[in-house]
Amino acid sequence: MDSNPGFDETVVGDYKARCSGNPFGFVLHAGEERTPEYAHVYFTGVYEGREVVYDAVIYTLRLHHESEVYSIVEAQARKKFPDLVMGEDAEPPEEVAMHMAEIILSLEEDESVRVREHAEPDPDADFGVGLDVGLHVDEITDERIAGFIRDFNRGALKLDPTLYTFQFGDSEEG
Repeated sequence: MDSNPGFDETVVGDYKARCSGNPFGFVLHAGEERTPEYAHVYFTGVYEGREVVYDAVIYTLRLHHESEVYSIVEAQARKKFPDLVMGEDAEPPEEVAMHMAEIILSLEEDESVRVREHAEPDPDADFGVGLDVGLHVDEITDERIAGFIRDFNRGALKLDPTLYTFQFGDSEEG
């Protein structure tokens, strides 16, 4: 951790100053696009008795569910089509797309992919402490991020243990 700049007093002090310049108490990661369902932010806090910069990705459970479904669908498609090369913007061939759609429908029918709220720290991150956060909200707003940071830093964070499932393409709980 000593080689991790997110634990360095000077760096932490710099981030404290930058975060205090935002009325919501965080700094957006400059290299990533923010969406209504996702934000990558930095904020300061304490980890195991030391001040640190948290490098947090915060997203909705619906987005998390969709990501989990895509992972399963992609893995199953690769089993059936081992030569498949999938790019971010490339459309798969029709046969593959149909197979993937069938898998999605099956997962939705079974409600086999379920997600819950979480805030998982990663002390081995390259910068500060990584924090992976999924919240059961429709949108990741500045106010929600600020509320999460406040509760997290006070040790008062209450996460919903309920498992949720969503219909693909919907923004409502399934």
